[in-house]
Amino acid sequence: MNKSSFLIIPIITLGVVSFANADPLVEESAIPGEFSANISLTSDYTFRGISQTGNNPAVQGGFDYSYDFGPAAVSAGIWASNVKFADATIEIDYYAGVGGSVDMFSWDLSAIYYTYPGADSSLNYDFFEIAPSIGYDFGFMAVNAGLNYSPEYFGDSGDAYYTHGGIDIPLGKYFTLSGTVGYQSIDDNAAWGTDDYTDYGVSVSTEIAGFGLSVGWTDTDLPSSQCDDACGIVAVALSRSF
Repeated sequence: MNKSSFLIIPIITLGVVSFANADPLVEESAIPGEFSANISLTSDYTFRGISQTGNNPAVQGGFDYSYDFGPAAVSAGIWASNVKFADATIEIDYYAGVGGSVDMFSWDLSAIYYTYPGADSSLNYDFFEIAPSIGYDFGFMAVNAGLNYSPEYFGDSGDAYYTHGGIDIPLGKYFTLSGTVGYQSIDDNAAWGTDDYTDYGVSVSTEIAGFGLSVGWTDTDLPSSQCDDACGIVAVALSRSF
């Protein structure tokens, strides 16, 4: 469930660090636009404050395509990670969107389809979200906010809203301090397994010899009876974009 935390400028998820200056996968092609790829290794894959791998490491990666047509750009991609659920060991996400910027203001409208191949269809793990977001870069810091909406959330738990915001602050020339906060509301909490909750996190990221490195902490306000070992996670991630 990658497309949610630390959104827009830049995208940082405590599991993946994306750098806008990465070399395109294909520099010259008969197909217009640019292709890129990314791969990462993280000590724990968290989604909205909750571990998806049972506090175990994850190998993640994806492919992206983008086409710039002036004031905006369209993009699409696929991303995958191992997970540790009762009946699923892999997550594959498909996404597409359009976004652009005017001076320091940025906007994006994306659609994301989360799938869990191999899981019993009766569990209804797969779900769809639409995700509008905006951002503004003040120079000394960048802020962003967004809303993810699903008409039928994970586990057939009804419609769900995830409102979130983030901030990125350059620390000198080489490091970035990022913070996020979000609120997840779900129609059928019993089917989902927890109450509605707030998640929050902070991370520091940098780039070394073309590799992204991040260290972060994320948690929720859920009681320990609903999210014990799966919350309050410290994760270290190493990534590379091509």
